[in-house]
Amino acid sequence: MRKIGILQTGIIGGDLAASFGEYPQMFMNMLGTDDFSYTVYSVTENVLPESADECDGWIITGSKHGVYEDHSWITPLENFIRRLVKSGKPTLGICFGHQIMAQALGGKVEKSDKGWGVGIHEYLNLETGETNRLLAFHQDQIVTPPPGTEVTLRSDFCKYAGLRYSNNCISLQPHPEHTIGFTRNLLKLRKGDAIPEPVADVALSSLETQNSHALVINRLKSFFLNSAI
Repeated sequence: MRKIGILQTGIIGGDLAASFGEYPQMFMNMLGTDDFSYTVYSVTENVLPESADECDGWIITGSKHGVYEDHSWITPLENFIRRLVKSGKPTLGICFGHQIMAQALGGKVEKSDKGWGVGIHEYLNLETGETNRLLAFHQDQIVTPPPGTEVTLRSDFCKYAGLRYSNNCISLQPHPEHTIGFTRNLLKLRKGDAIPEPVADVALSSLETQNSHALVINRLKSFFLNSAI
């Protein structure tokens, strides 16, 4: 059994968390407990591992925060990310995790003038040539990837939606850990407030279409099980 360290970089809270779990629970649900055990580190409370060797693999979660915001935990997290990548430990960053990995390693992240990317989005998988349909929920985007990284996933809306730093370190802008139910409830909560109603309505309609989550989740399980540690 492989031990996965989850670096929790945000809190959902409220009824959503009560119904669907916090970010770490979503990843536990995604990967399951047959092959993996988990340790959660509350990064926003300045809790970070002492060493990359504390776990066999690592996940950096999503967050409501921007990677460019002035929080006391951002710089220590970036320092640990650089240690993780150097260690070669299997590492996966999702959404905020995707962006903070890029920023830590020399890339640039901004709030996109394209607005919100929400609902099911189509991405070209540059490693397989296939189209992956995955849930997205973000405004910020990587605008300049770090030197030496390989772009693995892209869309018309998000040019750098997937990055590979090494065989063992990857990141994704979309959310394979999200469920349709969670996204639907989150969209309804934000509709007309943070997210313009027309954008939210299109996103809500997209939730009724097919997606590639099962395929991508199986690949992520394999990533953690088969990567050298």
